Amino acid sequence: MPEPIKVISQNPPGGRCTLYALYAAELETCLGLSKRVIHSDCRNAHGDGFPSLVLKGVVLKPSDGVILSPEDICSGLENTGIDLSGVPDLAARLEAIQERFLEGT
Repeated sequence: MPEPIKVISQNPPGGRCTLYALYAAELETCLGLSKRVIHSDCRNAHGDGFPSLVLKGVVLKPSDGVILSPEDICSGLENTGIDLSGVPDLAARLEAIQERFLEGT
């Protein structure tokens, strides 16, 4: 079984923790990868603490240094060898999640 997508989150989750969990749920649905949420007290964004999204042991880093974008995630998936050809609209799905989140709905 492939290594799960890990979301490192504070408890209760804040903004980016919630967004990353939403991203992970979509990846779980689209790619059939399992999702695991790990609660942490360590504040270390995009590292060992929250908020972080980890694929195959690799912590994804946001290109803007602040928040993971759909492009960051798709690039990270491809860099870890995950085939995205079966979900050509994955970036659009993740963008829709990000837009809804940023709009507060």
